[in-house]
Amino acid sequence: MILEDPKLHVVLYQPEIPANTGNIARLCGAAQLRLHLIHPLGFSVDDKHLKRAGLDYWPEIDVQHHANFDAFLNGMDKNARLFCFSGHASTVYPQATVNRGDYLLFGRETLGLPLEIRNAYPCYRVPIWGKVRSLNLSTTVGIVSYHYLYQMGFF
Repeated sequence: MILEDPKLHVVLYQPEIPANTGNIARLCGAAQLRLHLIHPLGFSVDDKHLKRAGLDYWPEIDVQHHANFDAFLNGMDKNARLFCFSGHASTVYPQATVNRGDYLLFGRETLGLPLEIRNAYPCYRVPIWGKVRSLNLSTTVGIVSYHYLYQMGFF
């Protein structure tokens, strides 16, 4: 499926865990967001865990593959902005004002986003108050995406 005018773009930088990507794909299908996968991926797109997490929703997902980060940047809508999300950022995500069509970039499950990307674009974090190291990637994508959809008045 190709969305004419996606509300937002969710971008996964070299995702490693197929179940996370499948769950994020399902979220994108439910919220009508375009999903971008920046290669290399840590799994095959035919992976049974990826398919299981997305169940039978794959025909409803607008997914684009990019050979690398530069290829992704070259394909971005020139009027849109790119926002990064990292546990290393100092600013919390509600402080960003995101507009329709903007891109939300999330890093690898184990390594996050490279420092040079975090330094080149606005970068935000989801706060954690407990003693856990991090949130699951798909949880973070859900929190952030739905917050901005609400902020833009979609519900």
